[in-house]
Amino acid sequence: MAKKVMIQVALDTLDPQVTLDLAAKTAPYIDIIEIGTPCVKYNGISLVKEMKAKFPDRKVLADLKTMDAGEYEARPFFEAGADITTVLGVAELATIKGVIKAAHDNNGWAQVDMICVPDIVATAKASAEAGADILGVHTGLDQQAAGQTPFADLNKLTSLGLNVMISCAGGIKPETVADVVKAGADIVVVGGAIYGADDPAAAAKQMRELVDKAAAEV
Repeated sequence: MAKKVMIQVALDTLDPQVTLDLAAKTAPYIDIIEIGTPCVKYNGISLVKEMKAKFPDRKVLADLKTMDAGEYEARPFFEAGADITTVLGVAELATIKGVIKAAHDNNGWAQVDMICVPDIVATAKASAEAGADILGVHTGLDQQAAGQTPFADLNKLTSLGLNVMISCAGGIKPETVADVVKAGADIVVVGGAIYGADDPAAAAKQMRELVDKAAAEV
């Protein structure tokens, strides 16, 4: 049986209606709807509630990138319907554990975002031991502009054999998505290649086909 690889659409627009409209167009083809950090900061918990109400059969990720007060910050978002929230890997382990507790108390997943983590292997091992559900390889927009890609970090994490899902984000396009799947990602995060397309639904459908084809070949 082919490995099931999830697709996460990252929605970073500040306009809540545009975000909801993009979610509606792409939902048939994706597994996780990400309310991106700029969007969740601008629109808050009300958008999380509305998104989950409209798309109850999709996982909703609130990309909080928590840095402190982990449980205190994450818990209200899980209680509002988020299935996943993110915590920065550069945060204290106590902060990461707080987000994990809030997630597991609400049958959700905690994702540790590895953006700018200096020792990704050590952080991954500590996070997995603490109970993290997802480790997120993440090449940020500013890093992408400088020419960086997520592949080196992705290969480091998949080689560890940890009992966690691995998410990969960072400028993933139709030309590179198969390589991400074959490198071992469980969740492929696509942003601009979908929401920036002339036809986001068609772009999401194409990504679904490419991901499923690559997963069948793993």
